Amino acid sequence: MSTAGFNSQNGTGTGQTYTNGPSQNPVALQQPSGVGYSVNHQPAYNQMQAKVLAPPGPALYPSGPYQPVPPGPQVGSYPPAPAQPLLPRPQIGILPSHTPPQSASPSPGPRPAQATPPAQATPPPPAVTSTSYYTGPPAWQYAAPRGPAPNHVNPAAAAPPLMSHSSTQPPGPGAPPTSIHGFTQPGSAPPPMNPLPPHTYQPNRPAYGPPPTMKPTAPPAGPPGTTGTPPPPKADDVAGNGPQAPNSYNHVDNRMAGAAPPGRHLGHYPSLPPGYQNTSAPPPSSLHPALQAATQPYTQGPQPYQQQPGGPGPGPGPGAGPAQLSPSMAAMSLQSSTPEALRVVNLLQERNLLPPAPVPAPTPCLTQDLQKLNCSPEVFRCTLTSIPQTQSVLNKAKLPLGLLLHPFKDLSQLPVVTSSTIVRCRSCRTYINPFVSFLDQRRWKCNLCYRVNDVPEEFMYNPVSRSYGEPHKRPEVQNATIEFIAPSEYMLRPPQPAVYLFVLDVSHNAVETGYLSVFCQSLLDNISALPGDSRTKVGFITFDSTIHFYNLQEGLSQPQMLIVSDIEDIFLPTPDSLLVNLNECKELVQDLLKSLPNLFEKTMETQSALGSALQAAFKLLSPTGGRMSVFQTQLPNLGVGALQSREDPNQRASAKDVQHLSPATDFYKKLALDCSGQQVAVDLFLLSAQYCDLATLGCISRYSAGSVYYYPSYHHQHNPAQVERFQRDLKRYLTRKIGFEAVMRIRCTKGLSIHTFHGNFFVRSTDLLSLPNVNPDAGFAVQMSIEENLDDMQVVSFQAALLYTSSKGERRIRVHTMCLPVVSSLSDVFAGADVQAITGLLACMAVDRSVTSSLSDARDAMTNAAIDSLSSYRQSALTIQQPGLLAPACLRLFPLYILALLKQKAFRTGTSTRLDERVFAMYQLKYQPLAFAMLMIHPALYRLDDLSDEGALNIGEQTIPQPRVLQLSVEKLSREGAFLLDAGLVMYLWIGRNCHQNFLSQVLGVSSYAAVPEKLYLLPELDTAESQRTRAFVSWLRDQRPFFPSLHIIRDESQLKPHFLQNMIEDRTESALSYYEFLLHLQQQISK
Repeated sequence: MSTAGFNSQNGTGTGQTYTNGPSQNPVALQQPSGVGYSVNHQPAYNQMQAKVLAPPGPALYPSGPYQPVPPGPQVGSYPPAPAQPLLPRPQIGILPSHTPPQSASPSPGPRPAQATPPAQATPPPPAVTSTSYYTGPPAWQYAAPRGPAPNHVNPAAAAPPLMSHSSTQPPGPGAPPTSIHGFTQPGSAPPPMNPLPPHTYQPNRPAYGPPPTMKPTAPPAGPPGTTGTPPPPKADDVAGNGPQAPNSYNHVDNRMAGAAPPGRHLGHYPSLPPGYQNTSAPPPSSLHPALQAATQPYTQGPQPYQQQPGGPGPGPGPGAGPAQLSPSMAAMSLQSSTPEALRVVNLLQERNLLPPAPVPAPTPCLTQDLQKLNCSPEVFRCTLTSIPQTQSVLNKAKLPLGLLLHPFKDLSQLPVVTSSTIVRCRSCRTYINPFVSFLDQRRWKCNLCYRVNDVPEEFMYNPVSRSYGEPHKRPEVQNATIEFIAPSEYMLRPPQPAVYLFVLDVSHNAVETGYLSVFCQSLLDNISALPGDSRTKVGFITFDSTIHFYNLQEGLSQPQMLIVSDIEDIFLPTPDSLLVNLNECKELVQDLLKSLPNLFEKTMETQSALGSALQAAFKLLSPTGGRMSVFQTQLPNLGVGALQSREDPNQRASAKDVQHLSPATDFYKKLALDCSGQQVAVDLFLLSAQYCDLATLGCISRYSAGSVYYYPSYHHQHNPAQVERFQRDLKRYLTRKIGFEAVMRIRCTKGLSIHTFHGNFFVRSTDLLSLPNVNPDAGFAVQMSIEENLDDMQVVSFQAALLYTSSKGERRIRVHTMCLPVVSSLSDVFAGADVQAITGLLACMAVDRSVTSSLSDARDAMTNAAIDSLSSYRQSALTIQQPGLLAPACLRLFPLYILALLKQKAFRTGTSTRLDERVFAMYQLKYQPLAFAMLMIHPALYRLDDLSDEGALNIGEQTIPQPRVLQLSVEKLSREGAFLLDAGLVMYLWIGRNCHQNFLSQVLGVSSYAAVPEKLYLLPELDTAESQRTRAFVSWLRDQRPFFPSLHIIRDESQLKPHFLQNMIEDRTESALSYYEFLLHLQQQISK
């Protein structure tokens, strides 16, 4: 199968193509081999896979892969500097892409029909090669306007000096006062503007790339510490077989020269690197920069506002009503001092950058009234909380623009409205929300397209206050997140019942793992808690080399097993009695669950016909739709969808590119698309110690909006920690809320456009996602671009509408609306950067790049993202140039997060990583909501042996200690302590060799360090204050996430210690730079 199978979108690879970047004429970008890449045809900066819809057929949402980049001529190297790697960046080219098939399924709410002409696939242009230095835009295509991009480059301009002065000068004596958002104070003339230098692209700037890959060295055998600096080998360019992309991440001829930093002696914790010596911790007032930024980043206090005549958009009309937008944002940001978010941080000098508590989301710079109404960042988050006014400003910032959503999140408070009339804009179909404008009591202006709409008579009555004539006080206009119970026009058919089908592997390998008895017992325990009503249906299919159905028809004394051995032509033996009403047949279902583990206890059948079992399950669920839960323990090796092992264990730690990240066959993807069309989602539980080709099998869940669960080395006796994790995950999975036959549409203010989606779904049209099932643990991300200048707007809005059928058979619409300010200055764009959202979006983009191009491409791209944004900040936003690696306070953690991504299981090289575990890590980064993905990227480290009640949380009768978050370095470890590492799916409690006796006895219940068991995964319940504090804290961490992290209590010499130390991101590993070395690398590239 082509690499189209693992795309940020989906589809079958036919139809319209994307142009990679904003150019509508990709042929114009072609040049004969050997000719320098001309800057005159350069697309706008867009730092990763930007897929822009080609002009014909705007209603289709195509999707297309990147192709591997062919090797190009080696870029020249530069004289080395001591201990600083020197890496060039290779040339660029163009890549083709593909389109998903259309579906005739409805969107949320009525939409005017549009006829879409059939689009022809555009053949990919030939590769572009270049012998000149890199003169194109930095690597990832962040923004992608549909139109020719303005050219910011003067081809004749020389490269800027190492220390260039910014063009943004402070206003002189004669200039009027201005705000940090670029708005002039009322009554003053606009300030004089100095033209910006052509810094966007640097024709003579040397190429750069990722930090070098090191030769593996033997890990230290003694106590935790780090080794000296081994010289890195030169990494060979990896050959590809497709044309190049103009904005692809580039292969790098990795070189590193110069003296290594002083080695660290084994047996001692390392001292501070040179750049960190003689620096002290910041004073207490500055220890909480993120918290300061969250409480009041820009504004001085509450700001009153009045309605601008006509509302936020163009058009006349008198203004009235409180739920309306201010005429100008200028008054909000008038400050005499620089906001905390823009405080300049020298990363090479400030060591204590990590805030003591989790990093909060930044607060948009809105008036207090608007911010009070805004959507929670836990549900809806933007990478930039201040939207640039134009695409060119976004290009200069070198930051990605995108949204991260958690649309079906479990909410403690959710207003639900029952109304026969759901008020929506007649033009763009936006749901009425807190950010619309009421021109008077009878008319409101849409905040997305600015159309003036009539207020329906029914909407004049407020059911909350029971008053008439105050439409602006209704709950729809007072809540940014709200749920409607939909009337009949939102249904194409009667709402489907909750239908659950379980497809179980019962081969010899499956029985050996012991998962079947755990599954059956868990379902027996929770069968009454399955979401549903009196119509709920269940069914079971088991398989090995044959397919087994179970007749559970009411009236039978016991379940009947029906075996179909013809797996090539699968059929349903008794279609009417295989899916049965749970309430009517509960006893038969319980009998089956009690007998299943024993039924296959003696089986010697080793083959697995998974493909045929999935086909049978699809036939069974097609008439109604529903949820298919598949449990698999080995590589399918019989019938359709049979696979062969593609993993070479000897290549796991290879520094070269990882192979086989894309599917081996498109069988599972095609079946998933068929499932999606029939409102069937497939959830995959993979429990195996062997390679199962998750890259291929995962497609069945990815394109049907399902979930993937992976339990490596699962065994009921040998791995009790995985068994506990499976039990807890299964309970959550069986009992959590679920939505059926769902679709989600994301709308945004006119001038903005969405061009790429990330998550598990099928894209039906440009902005419509098909979600046969939606669950409260699924996250999504989208990339955006600015197609039209937002000059006339002070704010823009984004709205996500999720139409679904509840397990009780109600058709519901959940709507989230977010409002953000528009800014014109680059400084304000940087001030509003959300570093965690940016990291989460880049991780999604890097996963796509790894699969469609190469892992080294993705690694280069992430490194270049940090280089480009900090370089842009230095050149364009700093008013006073100074030495060092400078970042605004809001981006101070960006290089650390990028380094964490490079060392994350999904992207790391030089460390032995199983292929299935790498692919699962990639799935998690694309599927998990941001809060959980960030834990997997940058784990949290806490010291547990000195917990106290100081600053603790009081939840109910429990006191939850709140230890500070520590830097991920062995410098922070102590042999006298005990440290908990929370990495999302797994936790490690590391016990130091000289750990205090009090902790060992009061928390672990052992008399000495030597008595700590080798495999301990549970904290004993002891009746001591220390034990209660420790267990309360660990339980509190676990309860905050929808999956269950296993806990491993490890000693200094434990087998799991290397896994623990791999998460010490700030330290050097045998194959990757330390944080300080990475900062030196960034500084060197920025200074070129």
